Amino acid sequence: MAKPLVAYFRVSTREQGRSGLGIDAQRAAVARFAEAEGFEIVAEFVEVETGKGADALDRRPELAKALAKSKAAKCPVVVAKLDRLSRDVHFISGLMAQRVAFIVAELGADADPFMLHLYAALAEKERAVISARTKAALAAAKARGQALGNPRLGEARAVANASHVAGADAFAATVAPAIRAAQAAGAKTLREIAAALDGRGIATARGGKWDAKTVSNVLKRIC
Repeated sequence: MAKPLVAYFRVSTREQGRSGLGIDAQRAAVARFAEAEGFEIVAEFVEVETGKGADALDRRPELAKALAKSKAAKCPVVVAKLDRLSRDVHFISGLMAQRVAFIVAELGADADPFMLHLYAALAEKERAVISARTKAALAAAKARGQALGNPRLGEARAVANASHVAGADAFAATVAPAIRAAQAAGAKTLREIAAALDGRGIATARGGKWDAKTVSNVLKRIC
């Protein structure tokens, strides 16, 4: 018999809400997870609202409804990715205090509250790092005002590069514990580590499967 599950989807702009972009992808991810893990979606709630701010929960009535439904049905709430709840650690902690079990499809059914806090902390750190490097890149681009070419294009490239590096560093830090665990369990080669990560359902930064090269790239950032 399938286990009940309440689904919660969120996009941050009204344009995304009207077009369905983002929501459809989340719904598909949750549906795949539910089918694989033997769950049945008994209700779903869709929010079109930003996740920022100390009063984010007050501005997200659909999340409140999802929590209420979850308590009534005595079942977990599932989201496609953790950032559909929030990237803010304090916000995640507040949700945990609601005594409702949360499942993040991307992380798997075994991700406990400690792991959710950990991933939220890493996401918050990633956001801070990207912001700091973006500001530094803009400052450096402005300092090179004598450079030839379109100055706005140069700034955009600098920001993009800084964001890419920061995002890669943050992702490497996120998967580092899983890599260490795989090594401790006996994975010695890059291929063995890749197989272990795939076996745990951990996707690469682009959402794909691991291979020796992608593992090597991450190891270079965390070593």
